[in-house]
Amino acid sequence: MEQTLVIVKPDGVQRGLVGAIIFRLERRGLRLSALKLLQVDEMRARSLYEVHLDKRFYNTLVSYISSSPVVAMVWQGLRAIDIIRSTMGATDPAEAGPGTIRGDWGLNIGRNLIHGSDSPESAGREIPIFFEADEIVHYSRALDQWYSENEL
Repeated sequence: MEQTLVIVKPDGVQRGLVGAIIFRLERRGLRLSALKLLQVDEMRARSLYEVHLDKRFYNTLVSYISSSPVVAMVWQGLRAIDIIRSTMGATDPAEAGPGTIRGDWGLNIGRNLIHGSDSPESAGREIPIFFEADEIVHYSRALDQWYSENEL
């Protein structure tokens, strides 16, 4: 079962889209395993975006993710990363398709509502930035068998 980090960024929290985003991910058949509302401090922000350290927009990312509360979540499911990335849509909302989170609600690349790990390696690095192992709940649901033949 694949796990991934999802963050509803400050613009998503401020615009009241947290519930709608969670709804979309649940409807895809993914399982919410951890959830918290928090103010991201500078150290955590720098750790999250360390892969962009050499890019000109690094400081803007750090400043933005720290500017207002976020909702951090761990989701799990078969191919959870691919499913979440396709549900999020392209990083630039102008390029994101209709029916995606960014395509429906995003305004510009600097305010694109949501972060999701882009690989199992990224998820493995990012999840511990926000969650201790004992904060992630592993469980099954009676309806899991209806989302994948692998669950039968």
